[in-house]
Amino acid sequence: MARACDICGKGPVTGHNVSHANNRTKRRWYPNLQSVRVLVDGHPRRIRACTQCIKSGKVVKAPRGAALTRS
Repeated sequence: MARACDICGKGPVTGHNVSHANNRTKRRWYPNLQSVRVLVDGHPRRIRACTQCIKSGKVVKAPRGAALTRS
Protein backbone atom coordinates (compact mmCIF):
# COMPACT_ATOMS: atom_id res chain seq x y z
CA MET A 1 0.00 0.00 0.00
CA ALA A 2 1.35 3.41 -0.92
CA ARG A 3 2.16 5.82 1.89
CA ALA A 4 0.35 8.68 0.23
CA CYS A 5 -2.70 10.78 1.03
CA ASP A 6 -5.77 9.83 -1.02
CA ILE A 7 -6.91 13.48 -1.11
CA CYS A 8 -3.85 15.60 -1.93
CA GLY A 9 -1.37 12.89 -2.94
CA LYS A 10 1.24 13.94 -0.39
CA GLY A 11 3.85 11.20 -0.03
CA PRO A 12 7.26 10.54 1.53
CA VAL A 13 10.17 12.91 0.92
CA THR A 14 13.84 11.96 1.12
CA GLY A 15 16.89 13.54 2.66
CA HIS A 16 19.82 12.77 4.92
CA ASN A 17 20.48 12.15 8.57
CA VAL A 18 23.51 14.32 9.34
CA SER A 19 25.68 13.42 12.32
CA HIS A 20 27.93 15.78 14.27
CA ALA A 21 30.82 14.44 12.18
CA ASN A 22 28.82 15.43 9.06
CA ASN A 23 28.31 11.80 8.03
CA ARG A 24 25.25 11.54 5.82
CA THR A 25 22.92 8.55 5.60
CA LYS A 26 19.68 8.42 3.65
CA ARG A 27 16.35 8.78 5.43
CA ARG A 28 12.68 9.40 4.61
CA TRP A 29 10.02 11.64 6.12
CA TYR A 30 6.53 10.16 5.97
CA PRO A 31 3.27 12.16 5.98
CA ASN A 32 1.03 11.81 9.02
CA LEU A 33 -1.66 9.58 7.48
CA GLN A 34 -4.82 8.63 9.33
CA SER A 35 -7.50 6.12 8.38
CA VAL A 36 -10.79 8.06 8.12
CA ARG A 37 -14.37 7.04 7.32
CA VAL A 38 -15.70 9.41 4.67
CA LEU A 39 -18.77 9.54 2.47
CA VAL A 40 -17.99 8.66 -1.14
CA ASP A 41 -21.02 8.72 -3.47
CA GLY A 42 -23.30 8.54 -0.42
CA HIS A 43 -21.64 5.45 1.04
CA PRO A 44 -19.09 5.35 3.89
CA ARG A 45 -15.61 4.25 2.87
CA ARG A 46 -12.23 4.21 4.60
CA ILE A 47 -9.46 6.30 3.06
CA ARG A 48 -6.00 7.34 4.20
CA ALA A 49 -5.83 11.12 4.54
CA CYS A 50 -3.06 13.33 5.89
CA THR A 51 -3.82 15.39 8.97
CA GLN A 52 -3.54 18.66 7.02
CA CYS A 53 -6.42 17.58 4.75
CA ILE A 54 -8.50 16.53 7.75
CA LYS A 55 -7.88 19.80 9.62
CA SER A 56 -8.49 22.02 6.57
CA GLY A 57 -11.92 20.49 5.91
CA LYS A 58 -11.07 18.81 2.61
CA VAL A 59 -12.36 15.57 4.17
CA VAL A 60 -16.00 15.27 5.29
CA LYS A 61 -16.26 12.47 7.81
CA ALA A 62 -19.12 9.98 7.57
CA PRO A 63 -21.57 10.15 10.49
CA ARG A 64 -21.71 7.19 12.82
CA GLY A 65 -24.36 4.68 11.81
CA ALA A 66 -24.33 5.79 8.15
CA ALA A 67 -23.77 2.18 7.09
CA LEU A 68 -26.98 1.18 8.86
CA THR A 69 -29.20 3.73 7.07
CA ARG A 70 -28.96 2.20 3.61
CA SER A 71 -32.30 2.23 1.83
